[in-house]
Amino acid sequence: MNIQVLKNEKNNVELEMDNATVAEILRVYLYEQGVDFAAWRRDHPSKPLTFKIESKDKAVKKAVSDAASAIKKDCDKILALVKK
Repeated sequence: MNIQVLKNEKNNVELEMDNATVAEILRVYLYEQGVDFAAWRRDHPSKPLTFKIESKDKAVKKAVSDAASAIKKDCDKILALVKK
């Protein structure tokens, strides 16, 4: 999976990535972390998607880090259940 940072400010980040599944999961978890805006769009299936994240109250880098940690924690729970 390729990710490129197009814009990197404290409360506004724009990424370019090639995996819509990861983008959608990240979007859902970012809203749970309290960001104001998280959305992605793809102009054409053969092109990478653009993912935009904005937050007024919380630093976006911290929100992405917290969301990634929550995703990993949930995946570990699912893996533990499957292994039983």
